[in-house]
Formats: sequence, C-alpha cells, structure tokens
Amino acid sequence: MWGTVDSVDEYLKKAIEFTGNHELYGKYMMKVVFSWPVSCENALTDYSINRNAWIGHAAVALYMKCPENITRKAWGYLTDEQQLLANNQARRAIERWEYDYRESKGLQKDLGGQMLLFGYS
Repeated sequence: MWGTVDSVDEYLKKAIEFTGNHELYGKYMMKVVFSWPVSCENALTDYSINRNAWIGHAAVALYMKCPENITRKAWGYLTDEQQLLANNQARRAIERWEYDYRESKGLQKDLGGQMLLFGYS
C-alpha cells in the first residue's frame, strides 16, 4: 500500500477510474477481506483509524499496486455520489470481515451495552 511508482499521473488516472466504479472497487474490497487476513485483523480491529479508507486503500493496492497517497488523491476527484457508493461497499466488506472474524474467534457481536465488571468499582 506504500511505495513509489514510475508515473504518478498514470496511476492517478487509473485509481480515479477504479475507485469510481463502486462495483469493481467493492469486489476488490471483498478480495482483501479474504486474501489479507492478518492485515485485516491488524487494521480492522483498530477503531482509531478510518477503516473505510484502509479497506479502500488496500483494494486499490491489491488491484493495481497503487500507493495509498495516490489513492487518497484519487478519492478527491470522485463525485459525492461515487464516494457514497464506495463507502457503502467498504462498510459491506468490513461487516463481512467482522462477521467472519467473530465466527472464527467464537466471539459475540457487541450489543452496544456496557459490560458487567465483577470485583471492580
């Protein structure tokens, strides 16, 4: 997801086209979920980062080996509607990863309530 490329302009153009196609972009976000389990666990369990952005950057890296700084720049060229559709795909992929992760670890979904702490005041 990091690195340099020979032609920033060429990669930027391709990244705009790719990220603007929410169906293809979403397909690669799902591929990240299944292809990069360790990276996903590391990134998607960290709620302090923008998880939508991470899965998007990872999808572009997987698709075309594009560095994240170019992906960030490409994002700025998308219309509001394209960004909304891409974010919906990101949420879908993250929700799928979370489901699979909970299942693999035997965890229960957080129901939004506080945990009971016994023996602590």
